[in-house]
Amino acid sequence: MSADPDFDDIGPAPTKGPIRGWLQHVWRVGFITMAWNLTRSIVWVRTRYRPLAWLGSDSREIAVRLWVLGWLTFVWVLLWGTISWANILGGIAVGLGVVYLLPLPRVPVEGRVHPATVAVLLLTLIRDFVISSAQVAYLAVRPGRPPLSAVLRTRLAIKSDMVLTLVVDYINLVPGTMVVEIDHRRRLLYVHVIDVGTEKKVKAFYAEMARVERMFIRAFERDSEWHRSPYHGIDDDVAPPARVHRAPATEPDRTRERTTR
Repeated sequence: MSADPDFDDIGPAPTKGPIRGWLQHVWRVGFITMAWNLTRSIVWVRTRYRPLAWLGSDSREIAVRLWVLGWLTFVWVLLWGTISWANILGGIAVGLGVVYLLPLPRVPVEGRVHPATVAVLLLTLIRDFVISSAQVAYLAVRPGRPPLSAVLRTRLAIKSDMVLTLVVDYINLVPGTMVVEIDHRRRLLYVHVIDVGTEKKVKAFYAEMARVERMFIRAFERDSEWHRSPYHGIDDDVAPPARVHRAPATEPDRTRERTTR
């Protein structure tokens, strides 16, 4: 017998009972089965569904989608009137539901935004708005016959549908001009102009359209930075838009259609 008292106090090793061993075996088998089924479910969902495919295929498409999601969340928080984690998470959930379940048509994001040029563009819009407002006000109160109005056709060397929409908004915001029809494939705009009584005013209109075209190209569509989006021309039913060149349009391309009041 050992003289070590601590050795004498150690009893026989505890044995594992049959019920305890069976429960541990069931737990191991259940855990492995659950992990296996969860892995199979994740693989099955990822191979058949892509819940994040709506974000887009490149960084700019993803940025636009995330901007829409952030804006919807911001509006949701404003509607509740209180900034809290519950409202923010609720806004994200509602935004995901709107973007994922009710998606809008994809808008190709092409080119690159130049903030300085965009700022100059906005200042120019304000200046044109003030000058055109004064001119329209004078035409409304001046004595004599009403001014001769017309619908003039102009071609713009704008490649992106998004930038073309911004150009149309610019023209419509300036008093005295209103886009009445757009030929998407040929990049033609039919613009109603309130005063085209002289050839000088007609030439001034085309010079203004050329200036607006150059400003938007410098702000969004510089040739060295523009590249086609994978969704370019996705809304064309029959044929893609005609190729648009940067060269200025000639006089035959700018056919004028006049309609007197």
